[in-house]
Amino acid sequence: MAIFIIGIILGLIAPFALGFIAESDEKGRRRSRMSVGGRILIGIIIIAICTALGCINTVDTGNTGVVTVFGRVEDYTLDAGVHFLAPWKKVIQMDNRTQIFSTELSCASSDIQEITVTYSVNYQISKNDAQTIYKTIGVNYLDTVMAPKIQEAVKGVIAKYNAEKIVEQRGTLSAQIEEVLRQSLAPYNIEVVSTSLANINFTAAFTQAVEAKQVAEQNKLKTQIEQDQSIIEANAAAERQVIKAQADADAAILAAEADKKVQQINADAAEYAGQKEAAILSNIGEQMTKYPGLERYYYYQSWNGILPETLLGSGTDIIMDMRGSSQSTAPTVTAQPSQAPAAE
Repeated sequence: MAIFIIGIILGLIAPFALGFIAESDEKGRRRSRMSVGGRILIGIIIIAICTALGCINTVDTGNTGVVTVFGRVEDYTLDAGVHFLAPWKKVIQMDNRTQIFSTELSCASSDIQEITVTYSVNYQISKNDAQTIYKTIGVNYLDTVMAPKIQEAVKGVIAKYNAEKIVEQRGTLSAQIEEVLRQSLAPYNIEVVSTSLANINFTAAFTQAVEAKQVAEQNKLKTQIEQDQSIIEANAAAERQVIKAQADADAAILAAEADKKVQQINADAAEYAGQKEAAILSNIGEQMTKYPGLERYYYYQSWNGILPETLLGSGTDIIMDMRGSSQSTAPTVTAQPSQAPAAE
């Protein structure tokens, strides 16, 4: 706009300025070197050039161009780049990049503890609503809207917590502040990208009290752990005794059962051996009854080759003592054929 106005002024002044440039003729009279038409043409050219330059508008990268006509905001915006507009239109650049705002605030907790916090917000304006922001708030929307809303959100959420909870639930506190801030800035077409609750500082007296309490809790926890460890060890020892006693009892039961089984096996074996021997004797008896000469055969099979000291004959009262005999040959004793000699 300024270039356009300057061009018109120069275009109007140029013909008159060029008219003052003159030269003397042969008779000594001064006259202009350029005709009136030439001077007007130069003025028109100057106006055209300045008008063309005034129509060129550029929007920087990361900005949105808001177009105004004599102060009235148009309902469209311009992207980054070169644009040709009527020279009476003005372009206001609104930064739509993600920006950071950090502030230090003094707050009070629900138990009236003074707290100083450093709060940072990454934000950006809505690119499509840049003309609305400019129309309703202006370019200084940070001081006009954001700073008061941030202060309100931070102080309002912190006031709901006591000092101890603020330390313990810092993450929850930060998330609640961010949610409140998003909702409060959304109607102004300002988007909250992220937030950070950087520092939370208490008064020196409260900090000392918190430290003393933490030391006491740590000592209490240590004592509790030691007591629990002692109880665990005592329970473990008692449990080991119970397990050992149970194991001994089980071992005794198993040993008794094993002995019982062994005795049963031995009894069964003895019974089996007796039954076997009885069966053998019964079979031998049957064989001897069936074969009368078999008894003498078994006798001879079992004789060890040593003559007995005394022989008794069947059906006779003769008793012969073989111990005192000095004969070189053994005495012969005839017994009944059906009876075997018996040794004493």
